[in-house]
Amino acid sequence: MKKIIPILIALFLIIVIAVIGVGSKLIEKYSYSKERADLTAYFDVRDEGDVPVILQDERIEEHARLIDGVCYFDLAMVHQYFNDRFYEDKKEGLLLYTLPDAIVSTAIGTQTVARGGEESSRDYVIARYEGEHLYVAADYVKEYSNFSYELYTEPHRMQVYTEWNARQTATVLKDTQVRYQGGVKSDVLTEVSKGTEVIVLEEMENWSKVKAEGAFIGYVENKRLSEQTTVEPTPVTDYTEPVYTSNTRDHKINLAWHVVAGMAGNDTLVPLMQGTKSINVVSPTWFALSDNAGNFTSFASENYVGTAHDMGLEVWGLIDNFSHEGIDTYEVLAGLSTRQHLINGLIDTALQYKLDGINIDFENISLDAGEPFIEFIRELSIPCREHGIVLSVDNYVPMGYTDHYDREEQGVVADYVIIMGYDEHHRGSDTAGSVASIDFVEKGIADTVAQVPAHKVINAIPFYTRIWETKGTTVESQAVGIETAKQYLADHGIVTVWDEKTCQNYGEYQSGDSYYQVWMEDEESIRVKLNIMTKYQIAGVAEWQLAFAVDSVWDVIEEYMNQ
Repeated sequence: MKKIIPILIALFLIIVIAVIGVGSKLIEKYSYSKERADLTAYFDVRDEGDVPVILQDERIEEHARLIDGVCYFDLAMVHQYFNDRFYEDKKEGLLLYTLPDAIVSTAIGTQTVARGGEESSRDYVIARYEGEHLYVAADYVKEYSNFSYELYTEPHRMQVYTEWNARQTATVLKDTQVRYQGGVKSDVLTEVSKGTEVIVLEEMENWSKVKAEGAFIGYVENKRLSEQTTVEPTPVTDYTEPVYTSNTRDHKINLAWHVVAGMAGNDTLVPLMQGTKSINVVSPTWFALSDNAGNFTSFASENYVGTAHDMGLEVWGLIDNFSHEGIDTYEVLAGLSTRQHLINGLIDTALQYKLDGINIDFENISLDAGEPFIEFIRELSIPCREHGIVLSVDNYVPMGYTDHYDREEQGVVADYVIIMGYDEHHRGSDTAGSVASIDFVEKGIADTVAQVPAHKVINAIPFYTRIWETKGTTVESQAVGIETAKQYLADHGIVTVWDEKTCQNYGEYQSGDSYYQVWMEDEESIRVKLNIMTKYQIAGVAEWQLAFAVDSVWDVIEEYMNQ
C-alpha cells in the first residue's frame, strides 16, 4: 500500500498538470483579448493637423484639416461631396459663391464676406491655402449646404452626414467592446456600456458590424445586442436652395442663326427671311471677343433689331471666342474683373440695342477654362435674370471630353442649353462621313436631357452638308448649303439612295483617283431629326445657318412647330 500511494499521487499530479495545461489552452483560445488597437493607424491619421473623415458609414480617402481649432475641407472635397458651386478665383485670390441675384465673395485668408454692397464677418478665417491646396472652413460650407459634422479627438477624426436614410440600431445589453474584426482575439477599438445605442451595418452569425459613438466601425457579438430597431434620422435642413428663375418662353423656339460678318451684313436679314416659316428668334453673329481683357467687337444695329421686332422675331445676339486671333478663353474668364468687364459690356449693349437675348458660343474650351466658363455663365445669368434677357449657351453634342462644360449647371442657371447637333464629321476628320447621322443626333439629345430639363433644351440642325473627296490617304471636304449640295448632285449625275443607318440620302461617284461622297441634309433627313426632337419633348429647334436654307425645308419645320 505504501508503494501504491506515491504512484497515485504522481498520477494525480500528472492529471492536474494535464488539466491545467488543457484549461490554459482553452482559456487562451476563448478568453477575450484586451489588446488595444492603434487608433492613429486605424483612422489613418497622417500628421498633426490631419482629420480623417467618416462620411455616412465609411471612412473616405479625402481628409479634412484642423487649423487653429477650425475644421477645413479641401475645395476639391467640397465640390465632390457638398457643393460644386464654390469657385476659386486664383487670379484675384477670391472664393466666390454665385447666387441667383448676387455674387458672394471672400478674399482668401480673411474673415470677411461681401455680398453686393454689404459686408459681414466670421470668427474664423473662411478660406486659406495650405501648400497649393485651398481649404474652406466646414462651417462656411454649411452656410450653402445641408450636412452635419462632429469632431472627435484622440485622435482627431470627423463624422459627416450628407444623407439621412433609415438606420438599423441596437442597444448594448452588457458592457462590452467594439473590436477591429469579428472574434474575441481581435484588438479593441473602444468600450461600449450597457444601454448604449449602436448602428448595425451588417449582421453575421455570431458578430455584427456596427458603428459606435465616436465613429468607431467594428464588430460586437450578437449576444451583446438587443433586437434591431429602424430609426429615421432627422435631416439637416438649415440651408434652402435658392430658386434660379428662368426667362424661358411658353412656346417652342425656332431660332435661326444669321451670319453677319460686318455692318453691311445686317442688310441681308430681310431678303434671307423671304420664304421662311415659323422662325421666332434670329441670332445674328454680332459679337466676338477681341482681346483677353474682356472686350469684344460689335456689329449691332438698332435698325436691325427694330426690323426684326416688326417681323415678330426676338433677337438673341451671339458672341463667340474664335473670330479673332490670340484669344485665350481662360485668361478672359479666370478673373472676376475681366469676367465682370465682359458681362457689363454685354448687358449694356443688350439694353442699348433692346436685345431680347444673348447667345454664348464659346467653343474649344480647354480643361483649365471649364470652371471659369461655368462661373462666367453663373455670373452673367444674374443681370440677365434681372433685366429679362434670355441667356442661351451653345454646346457640342455631349462627349466625354466636353464634360467640363458642365451642362447640368448650365441647365440650372441659363435659360436655354443649345445642342450644336452637327459636326459629327467635320473639316478636320480623317474619314468621310455624315455631318449629323440620326444616332449621333439622338444621343446628343438623350444625353443632354439626362442633365438638363427638356423644356430648356434646343437642338440645332445643320442646313449644310459636306462634299467629301478621298484621294489615296488624303481626305478633304467642303461645307455647302442645301441648294448648293443639290445642284452638285445634279451637275455630276449622282443618284442618291436612302441610308437607313444615317437617315440621310447618300450619293457617291468616282472621278479619276478621287472618290466623292455626300450624305445629304435635306427635307427628308431633317424631318427624321425633328421627329426625334418631338419624342424627347424639348424646347425647340435651331438652324445653322439662315443663308444655307431652301424654302421647302421650312414647310417641314413648320409642321414640327405646329405639333
